[in-house]
Amino acid sequence: MKSSRQESCSACSHLPGQGTAPESCSLTESSRTSCPVAGVMKVLGSGVFELDLHHFQNTKGLLANGLSCSMTGCRTYFRVCLKNFQTVVSPGDCLFGKVTTPVLGSDSFSVKRDAVLRLPLNFTWPGAFSLLIEARYSPAAVPPADTTNPESLISSFDIKRKLGIGHEWTPEVQRGSQTELRYSYRFICSEHYYGDTCSKICAPRDDHFGHYTCRPDGQIACLPGWKGEYCQEPICLGGCNERNGNCTLPGECKCRKGWQGPFCDVCKLHPSCKHGTCKEPWQCTCKEGWGGIFCDQDLNYCTHHKPCANGATCMNTGQGSYTCACMPGFNGVNCDLEVRECDSQPCRNGGHCLDSKNGYRCACPRGFEGTHCEHRMLTCADAPCFHGGECREHDNGNTYICECLPGYTGLNCERKVDKCTSLQCTNGGHCVSHGALRLCSCRSGFAGLRCEVNINECARDPCANGSTCVDGINDYTCACPPGRTGRHCEKPADRCASRPCLNGGTCTAGAEGRPACACPGRYVGPRCQSSAAPPPVTPSPNVGWEAGDQLSLAAVCLGVGLVAVLALLCAAVALIRHVRKRRRKEQDSETMNNLSKVDFQRENLISTLELKNTNKKVDCEVDCPREKSNHKYINHYHLDYKTSPGYKDDMSLCRNR
Repeated sequence: MKSSRQESCSACSHLPGQGTAPESCSLTESSRTSCPVAGVMKVLGSGVFELDLHHFQNTKGLLANGLSCSMTGCRTYFRVCLKNFQTVVSPGDCLFGKVTTPVLGSDSFSVKRDAVLRLPLNFTWPGAFSLLIEARYSPAAVPPADTTNPESLISSFDIKRKLGIGHEWTPEVQRGSQTELRYSYRFICSEHYYGDTCSKICAPRDDHFGHYTCRPDGQIACLPGWKGEYCQEPICLGGCNERNGNCTLPGECKCRKGWQGPFCDVCKLHPSCKHGTCKEPWQCTCKEGWGGIFCDQDLNYCTHHKPCANGATCMNTGQGSYTCACMPGFNGVNCDLEVRECDSQPCRNGGHCLDSKNGYRCACPRGFEGTHCEHRMLTCADAPCFHGGECREHDNGNTYICECLPGYTGLNCERKVDKCTSLQCTNGGHCVSHGALRLCSCRSGFAGLRCEVNINECARDPCANGSTCVDGINDYTCACPPGRTGRHCEKPADRCASRPCLNGGTCTAGAEGRPACACPGRYVGPRCQSSAAPPPVTPSPNVGWEAGDQLSLAAVCLGVGLVAVLALLCAAVALIRHVRKRRRKEQDSETMNNLSKVDFQRENLISTLELKNTNKKVDCEVDCPREKSNHKYINHYHLDYKTSPGYKDDMSLCRNR
């Protein structure tokens, strides 16, 4: 095995002037490693102070004491001491570490690129430091063991700075009396150390104890497919039921007992279950139409097997059995046998049976009819025509036609003709037939041969005092002018009903029916709405109220009241006479169509309120006798309270249409 010295120096062999033998390295103390400049030292610590030497210049090739080094120049190496921050940097213990380089050149030279000195720290970086760099002369190609000999000092440089953790380099240029040194430095966290003070540890791993990398701030970042505080839990297949499945590697979905499917969301049926489902493992919930412990009994044989044929209706009877209700023309257990109805010879009287899909039909011989030819057909020899109808044979005697007499209709002239079919009454009227006479019985408010006329109730001018009559159906309304009221506007409007007088005033009808207010006390105005201030009273021995004056005032008021009462009585008498006269006039002008005198079994065919006496004749159609079927009587009679005397005479008149 290699010694610790050999292990420490094995990484230094590539530096300038170094060989491969361990002797090219030197250890300054047992706990620190002095490595020939290049390569990062992998020692335990929270961070590393890195120093990068760029260029050294010793123009005259002299030592610090002014002496010359040698004929070949000053072979130069550097001794670096890192310590805590000091106001005045002084030699002494290098608390943060120290390192000695190999010989890097003579007099003035540039250091090989990327040859970085690294001083690891195993404690928290304090954020400030002091640095002492000594350039020394080496008589040989290898630095001497004693690196503190003052005779070998070429130049000394020191700085004290604050320094944060980061990857940015801080450049420095320092000059002595005859030398110049250019270098840069930084402090970075050691591998797996993070944070502002390199105190957070994070080492990436991918094993049983975790699967993660480290973020720049030292936080754990799980590798794809892992989760948890230390990324030890695998992320199962997307959609995998967490209750029914699990996984040991990302993307898996291993089902627990009783579950199956890609996502472990399908329960396993009982092994003996035939036609069932489940919500939990080992269940057997029967589907519709199946029964039994293991759902193996068919309860809906009709749906599952459809045994009935030819449109038959299938009915389940349980436990895998069924019955078929056959359509006409089929029979059998499954209605698959066609019935031949003609085999039973249903046709009678020599009829020929014709079989069809859903039944049969009988072709009857001459003289018979019916579903089974069971009825003998009538002929004219059977005298089928009623009421004197004349029978005529057709189709060689197989059929006949009855020619009916006037007033009868139907296949065998069995019905009387409805005479009202030719008289269409309107406005709700209905036809009344009595013998040869046909009339329309009209609703109240209508008149005319077919009740087509709306009786104008306003024709008798029922509205008074200049009001306007508005005709209605069997009614009228009067639009009264201002100041009049009542059905016929016969009453003066009570203007005092609205109580127009204020402050206790008394309302009376004034001129043209307008209200007049008699105001009490000191109130004045059309409605007694204003208060009049009493005139000032001046004492005078000659002016005053006496008893005689009070009596005179009372007499005047009484006289005015009597006159007003008489005027009201006269107006009432005049109004009553006017109303009676108008009613008498209306009664004289009213007419009624009363046909009660006509011998129609005393039936009032037209209401007395539905017709008025117009003293005119109207035409009524009357059927002429049967022997003169081409003529009709035209009866002209007055629609009066009594039938016109000429009615009987007019009945004898017939004329051609």
